[in-house]
Amino acid sequence: MSVTTKGPLPAEPYDVTVVGAGVVGSAIARELAGHHRLRVALVEASGDVGDGTSKANTAILHTGFDAVPGSLEARLVREGSRLLAAYAADSGIPVEPVGALLVAWNEEQLSALPGLLQKAERNGYDEARIIGADEVRAREPHLGEGALGALDVPGESIICPWTTTLAYATQAVRGGVDLHLNSEVQKVSSSTGADAQCHELSTPRGIVRTRYLINAAGLHADALDRRLLGRGEFTVTPRRGQLIVFDKLARDLVSHILLPVPTALGKGVLVAPTVYGNVLLGPTAEELDDKGATHTTQDGLADLRAKGRRILPALLDEEVTAVYAGLRAATEHDDYQIHSAPEERYITVGGIRSTGLTASMAIAEHVVGLLADAAGPDLDLTVGGNLDPVSMPNLGEAFPRPYQRADLIATDPAYGSIVCHCERVTRGEIRDALISTVPPGSLDGLRRRTRARGGRCQGFYCGAAVRELFEGWGESGAAR
Repeated sequence: MSVTTKGPLPAEPYDVTVVGAGVVGSAIARELAGHHRLRVALVEASGDVGDGTSKANTAILHTGFDAVPGSLEARLVREGSRLLAAYAADSGIPVEPVGALLVAWNEEQLSALPGLLQKAERNGYDEARIIGADEVRAREPHLGEGALGALDVPGESIICPWTTTLAYATQAVRGGVDLHLNSEVQKVSSSTGADAQCHELSTPRGIVRTRYLINAAGLHADALDRRLLGRGEFTVTPRRGQLIVFDKLARDLVSHILLPVPTALGKGVLVAPTVYGNVLLGPTAEELDDKGATHTTQDGLADLRAKGRRILPALLDEEVTAVYAGLRAATEHDDYQIHSAPEERYITVGGIRSTGLTASMAIAEHVVGLLADAAGPDLDLTVGGNLDPVSMPNLGEAFPRPYQRADLIATDPAYGSIVCHCERVTRGEIRDALISTVPPGSLDGLRRRTRARGGRCQGFYCGAAVRELFEGWGESGAAR
């Protein structure tokens, strides 16, 4: 097992290589790590795991109540929700079951609620119910005027997406997977070696040779599918979602995830608490051509504020901590694009939209099942071994943080030495992240692992101290 960011890549062929270390690719690599007789690689273009779509979403653990009934997405979201909830509890990933209210603001939306309730029931979710305006107001007293009713979905939860991806990648690496960062796949060709035919993945760091290839490249899955492998079953159109993060003082304004009645472009603009104690407003849904357009815009943020004022008027009086934008991998299809090509020893995992976080573990099981069917006796996928459990650092406010734990501080005073005061991040947490199995390659990566520099001052006060620790521990032995 190893994590590499520079230098030559191994010459020996891998049995399976997964391209893309987002939440889905990392989940697949983790699933493969359970089969200890396989030699597996996880290849990522960026310098960190979860550095694309996976780092910028609404951080909701969905029930799948509103998926297209009978679709692959519906099944995998339903199964994935159960799997991830259990995995999070075992691994220390913060999850809060706050529930959701799908709020109707006009008669047309109100008349759509029975259909949404029926859809939830067809998807196997029977806990939803329609509630009237009075109950909506009683449960969300700060809601804007004019709400006529809502669909109550008590099973929806909020989760930490950063820790989820990191947990998968950590367990994969500890289970024997080689993680190669800064390794963008620029070309795919074939070669015949002494033992078997292989795909050759050309990267800036050299060539990765692999017998079987799994494409989980997210926004770039279609490019790998088409330009590099000669296929073309779908086209990814990046759908930008801009979001506004409000200060922790706004947290008492909302108790549930507040959803609009969905449209063809998605679930629409929501207001949701986060496990970090903030409140999110967003996302927008902008169809773009540029897969690198992760910047926010004046018009987009103004539109969010206008819609937010209707949903939760008092929220707009609160301080804004940050704004960000993420790109979702939308395609011309209304379902996940997961296809197996046994003759080419290749599986595509494309079109995984905002529900990919929830469905990630079920997607991984499904993909490994397809791989087993395609490979047959050529790969030993019959019995998976047990992976050693992981215990992730808690980033959630609903659970004790290190600075609050006298027992932890008594054992190691570094957990009582606060470096980032906005987010109460300690020197011990920063150290642990920098010497971990999958260490951050940047200050942004460190923020996703600890929340350092992620508070209301955005690193204005702690930035220099955090950088000093990052550079010091990085030079003194953290894996690079």
